[in-house]
Amino acid sequence: MSAPAAAPHAATGAPVRVSPVDGRADTTAFIRLPYTLHRDDPHWVAPLEREMRAFLDPRRNPTFDTAEIRLLLARRGRTVVGRIAVISEPRYQERHDFTCGHFGLFECADDTEAAAALFDAAAAWLGERGLSRMLGPLSFSVNDECGVLVDGFDGPPSVGIPYNPPYYARLLTDCGFGKAKDLLSWLVPMPADGEPPAGIRRVAERTLSDPAVRVRPLDPDRWDEEMAVIKDIYNDAWAENYASVPLTDREFRHMADRLKPLLKPELVRIAEVDGEPAAFTMWLPDVNQALRAARGRLTTWGLPVGLLRVTRGMGRITRVRGGTSGVRKEHRSRGLVAVLLADAQRAAHRLGYTETDLSWILEDNRGSNRHAQAMGGVHFRTHRLYVRDGGPR
Repeated sequence: MSAPAAAPHAATGAPVRVSPVDGRADTTAFIRLPYTLHRDDPHWVAPLEREMRAFLDPRRNPTFDTAEIRLLLARRGRTVVGRIAVISEPRYQERHDFTCGHFGLFECADDTEAAAALFDAAAAWLGERGLSRMLGPLSFSVNDECGVLVDGFDGPPSVGIPYNPPYYARLLTDCGFGKAKDLLSWLVPMPADGEPPAGIRRVAERTLSDPAVRVRPLDPDRWDEEMAVIKDIYNDAWAENYASVPLTDREFRHMADRLKPLLKPELVRIAEVDGEPAAFTMWLPDVNQALRAARGRLTTWGLPVGLLRVTRGMGRITRVRGGTSGVRKEHRSRGLVAVLLADAQRAAHRLGYTETDLSWILEDNRGSNRHAQAMGGVHFRTHRLYVRDGGPR
């Protein structure tokens, strides 16, 4: 496969200046920087600009209800060469670490001085709030995109998974960051008959032999009730996970509204025990395969050029991403994960998909990684969360 294109180097000579995003022009510069940095990389998938604007809008993104967020730009002269979001999230601090803030949405030219200036400005802002550690990238939490790609640069990312050139890891280590946690992705080829491997099938059949257990697809006619069920399971299942924060009702409704156009009810499976929802898995068609053609915009000069490209591409999607799952704590020994994986794979096969990306899974989540391997998965990508102690260097 072709190697990623080399990233542009920032112009040298002019000093680096970091300033807060202030106004629409700065917001536009913040949003469009990655288009400049990565436009020649064959694997980068441009996010839709209008979605990015909504994500950064405190009136539209409910994460701003609980978190304090500052956006920063780095410039050499008049040229934008880097960006970062800095986040103070009280829910994270109360649950995990009172001393730690986050960074996210990091993009930078291959320019260590610019990266260092961004991280120092971020650390100073966190320090003003009594926070001495910085974890990321989390954009803006583990409920959103997170991690720096450190292995597996030979193809485009799946939906909801970040992509960056290889030099980002060097920028972080050169700026004093160390590894906090790796996030693993597993690629599962679709069997010709859609049936899961024998081991998964045996566990699933044994679990379903209990008449108390039932698995069903999402009911789109009961959308609000179904989303409430999934939110409750998610918050219970993820309560003790690394860096987790509970989703508020408004956050989950916002997330569900964003996902609704992409979801296929057959790919959302809910397991019930004695009639009560106990577990779920949500697989998404990999719309990145279609979005690449839009190049970040659905319209150009008022014409729906990108929209037409995406519409044509939607019929050519071959991959699903098995991204979000959860099992209530009291039901984790029942074998429900095997049931959900088997059921979702059969549904994906019926819909014509040829492979599944199970991502992301914490490196030390032995149970989930074993399930991915048991499904026939091959570890094909690694993203990394980084942490740094102390203030500006």
